[in-house]
Amino acid sequence: MTEIYGEQHRAMQDAFETKNLADRVNAIIVAEDIDDDRKGFIETRDLFFLTTIDHRGYPTCSYKGGNPGFVKVLDSKTLVFPSYDGNGMFLSMGNITANNKVGMLFIDFETPHRIRVHGSASIDRNDPLIAEFHGAQLVVRVTVTEVFINCPRYIHKYQRVAVSKYVPQTECATPPAQWKRIDAIQDALPERDKHIAESLGGTITPEEYGEMLLKGEA
Repeated sequence: MTEIYGEQHRAMQDAFETKNLADRVNAIIVAEDIDDDRKGFIETRDLFFLTTIDHRGYPTCSYKGGNPGFVKVLDSKTLVFPSYDGNGMFLSMGNITANNKVGMLFIDFETPHRIRVHGSASIDRNDPLIAEFHGAQLVVRVTVTEVFINCPRYIHKYQRVAVSKYVPQTECATPPAQWKRIDAIQDALPERDKHIAESLGGTITPEEYGEMLLKGEA
């Protein structure tokens, strides 16, 4: 594991007189491996936030959701998660192919509690594990560099009301995305998606889709 603090962190720690505290916190909470407690927490989450870095150096922060356990810990240094159908931009997945450094934030909003993971990610379109993730387009493997718990005191407490109907389930077909009905993108859709607008009742305008978003109907 490389030194977690750089000159920029040390400068801030010196300014606020927290260098000794930062070193102690690092020694206590930062680990190189996923232990059983952290494995149990990660594998019971139904969401996490993923950070990747694009070709311009900008961080891309992306929400990832699925059924509880959609992130699997293979061993103390490796975890995997699926990439489902998205908007076709492939920002996170594309970033990983150019810069494999990623950050992952797992949060329990009901307890509350959170765990952060840093690691190196890889994508293989022929990964044999893709068969274990129903509805996945890709599987991402992350080799863990650092894993640590953060103080949860600023996490607002929420309860989950319902599972997204778009999370792939083995017992039923996944509904198509409403945004694929937008009239302005019909000619840009891949052939496999060109039937969606008609199947959902016809095309809609961007404004109509915006109204659906505000009502929680998208």
